[in-house]
Amino acid sequence: MYIKQFFEPKSCTYSYLLMCEESKEALIIDPVQCDLDKYINEIKSINAHLKYICETHIHADHITASYLLKTLTQAKSIVHKNTEAKCAEIFITDGDQFYLGEISIHALATPGHTNACTSYYVKGYVFTGDTLLINGCGRTDFQEGCAEQLYESVYNKLFTLPDDTIVYPAHDYKGKLSSNIGYEKKNNSRLALHIKKDQFIQIMNHLDLRYPSQIDQALPANKLCGKTP
Repeated sequence: MYIKQFFEPKSCTYSYLLMCEESKEALIIDPVQCDLDKYINEIKSINAHLKYICETHIHADHITASYLLKTLTQAKSIVHKNTEAKCAEIFITDGDQFYLGEISIHALATPGHTNACTSYYVKGYVFTGDTLLINGCGRTDFQEGCAEQLYESVYNKLFTLPDDTIVYPAHDYKGKLSSNIGYEKKNNSRLALHIKKDQFIQIMNHLDLRYPSQIDQALPANKLCGKTP
């Protein structure tokens, strides 16, 4: 399987292009509108057929490129059924599968950062959105977030994957590209195995984070798959 990681510096967002090298079918995870040209150039350079556009959740820190990619490639957008993105073509829930050629992608419902967060698991890799970051996790104080739910998503879903599973998050603010499940179980400062649920909830309830700078523009647009006036 071909994997290409992209980084958008303003929101520190990672996007991922995955392709089955035999069928040339591809998907992209969490594309950012301002990086549209990068994605299109990469798709053309590897002669890929973009089949799906996958969102890990409705983002509050950037506008998705989903609408523009759908317009240019005829790919279908995938979101969790709990989102308000009625513009999507495919609504998934926990345990759903879809394919790139013979490669199966498993949807894992991992709510907590928002009520509709989804991680995507391909054997050996998991794309965790904001649910599990490298040595951290996404905030839980808006978009129907819930610290208890996030803890359970990580412990009951992500931490049950093999320890050598590569973790590809939606963000990193220190230049790290990836991690793995085993490392996060031992070392994540919020979610390592020695941290109890009540401790985690206390941590998340006292982060005192500022209001996201792009949320008022991003959320309305992303509920329309990134379609803007």
